[in-house]
Amino acid sequence: MRIGVTSVFVDDQAKAEAFYTDVLGFQVKDKVPVGEYDWLTLVSPADVDGIQLLLEPDQHPAAKAYKTALSAEGIPVIVFTVDDLDAEYRRLLDRGVFFTQAPAPMGPVSTAVFDDTCGNLIQLMAPVTE
Repeated sequence: MRIGVTSVFVDDQAKAEAFYTDVLGFQVKDKVPVGEYDWLTLVSPADVDGIQLLLEPDQHPAAKAYKTALSAEGIPVIVFTVDDLDAEYRRLLDRGVFFTQAPAPMGPVSTAVFDDTCGNLIQLMAPVTE
């Protein structure tokens, strides 16, 4: 058994698709109409056959409550791994991304947290190199 798809709830799939592809750099893997919304998954260009990220509509009241509660507490919904956190932080700042936490050491890793503009906090993580 392995993880194939994980998801984040988003308030607007089109806005989320633009942010996650144009700003973060993911690419669309599948975009299939399913009723009012799409089955919309993304992958990293560095791992196109890897784990897919589903941009899932947050229309269900439980999804909205979940997102609101996590964001209010400053809790990220997912962690993306990067090789060079400082370089990725600067790249995303240049693209207008709002960070709620600048890069900071957290034991064997460094982390930073940003707002995905879709109601979520996302954590970036990289191993500390010495």
